[in-house]
Amino acid sequence: MGKGDLKTKRGKIHRGTHGVLRPKIKKRQKTEDKINVNKKARG
Repeated sequence: MGKGDLKTKRGKIHRGTHGVLRPKIKKRQKTEDKINVNKKARG
């Protein structure tokens, strides 16, 4: 169980891959982008 073990977190970091033990962190969308603050109301 070290750098060569692909089923461990350390092995994933060494290999540069992601998986169940080391999921990718997704960027969260800002609430301002969802609301579109700069968008003017039509009328």
